[in-house]
Amino acid sequence: MTNCKVMVVEDEIFVATEIESVLEELGHHPVGIAMDAAAALNLAHMAEVALVDLNLRDGPTGSHVGRVLAEQFGVTVLYMTANPSQLGDGIPGTLGVMPKPVIDEELRQAIAYAVARRHSLPAEPPVRLRLFADNSNVQLTDEP
Repeated sequence: MTNCKVMVVEDEIFVATEIESVLEELGHHPVGIAMDAAAALNLAHMAEVALVDLNLRDGPTGSHVGRVLAEQFGVTVLYMTANPSQLGDGIPGTLGVMPKPVIDEELRQAIAYAVARRHSLPAEPPVRLRLFADNSNVQLTDEP
């Protein structure tokens, strides 16, 4: 599997550290935990993939954060939230949304899918991952 630099955008510290732990187990490089929009944008230049919650410390800013990460920084964005309906039909340029709670195996599958998409590799999304119809702008790269 190709390794990636992954940012976790999540305001619940226990959830965020668990995600980071899984990322490390899978051989990826967590670039940090962002608990609000400002922190996410400060880490954006370091990330290739971002796992983004919708409701952050500064309010329901996650959908905007994901859009900016994808459009302005070329980050492959996968939303993970207990409120997937807040994304409506999706955010252009982002992959999709995984409803919380997420069990460990689903988290591993979601990470693998996002990383594969990042590197233009074939992958099956987890069953509960709702892909957005228009993710044609998702950053794909052949970089290792």
